Amino acid sequence: MRRALKDLRPEVVLNFIGYDVADLAADFEIFKDSIRQYLFISSTTVYARPAQKLPFTEDAPQGNPWWDYAQKKIACEQWLRERFKADGFPVTIVRPSHTYSRLWIPNPISSASYSFAARLENHKPVFVPDDGENPWTLTAASDFAVGLAGLVGNEKAIGEAFHITSDEALTWNQIYAEIAAALGVESPQIFKIPTEFVCEHAPQLIGNLKGDKSHPGVFDNSKIKGFVPDFKCAKPFRVGVRESVNWLRAHPEQRVMNPQVDAMIETVLAAWEKGRK
Repeated sequence: MRRALKDLRPEVVLNFIGYDVADLAADFEIFKDSIRQYLFISSTTVYARPAQKLPFTEDAPQGNPWWDYAQKKIACEQWLRERFKADGFPVTIVRPSHTYSRLWIPNPISSASYSFAARLENHKPVFVPDDGENPWTLTAASDFAVGLAGLVGNEKAIGEAFHITSDEALTWNQIYAEIAAALGVESPQIFKIPTEFVCEHAPQLIGNLKGDKSHPGVFDNSKIKGFVPDFKCAKPFRVGVRESVNWLRAHPEQRVMNPQVDAMIETVLAAWEKGRK
């Protein structure tokens, strides 16, 4: 990394992939004496669940015992704040929530694969955590980009943390309905299964659900709007998900299938059906 950057003198560095403090420490040593701003992409998963108050603000209590991903982001944020206070390292912390692009059909099970959408297309059942009435925020990457770009080089943002999320909060039932409609699927088979039951039979979802998506995800965006007046989420989910579906159908090579996701859904549904019988 030092060799690759030896002839570069960036003014601003954005770290989208830092998960361990060691990742940040390397950046700090390389950039501490040269850059004007370091933007760290953290996550809204850092907030304590269940929320003490909604919507979440940037100063909401942190702590997520369910998900190592969130715990690592918390540790990274703490380390960077220490570097800001002790060394004047010019950090800005950005906390996205569930952000999607045309490569994703976002859902609480596995947004990064097409397996969930494929099940709906093939008229196979899926499940939603609990009663499906949990409000959740989905943000189009194109909208997120406006807020992020407005922070780049913004000296007033140094030492601050920001949400960059949509103001649109839909229930998971509404999200599933929009996905099904975008896929052209009528009357999808959706089972409402308690989070505890899901995690008992699919423990790999504990962090994803107990640490995030089974709790309300509603965020106050007034701070980013104050710093970046151009920030406005112009793309509602019903528009964004249709763009994703249309693009993935036109580019089938980009549809990532994950057999493990499909098997996990089948395991949970089979256990639920057995219990009901």
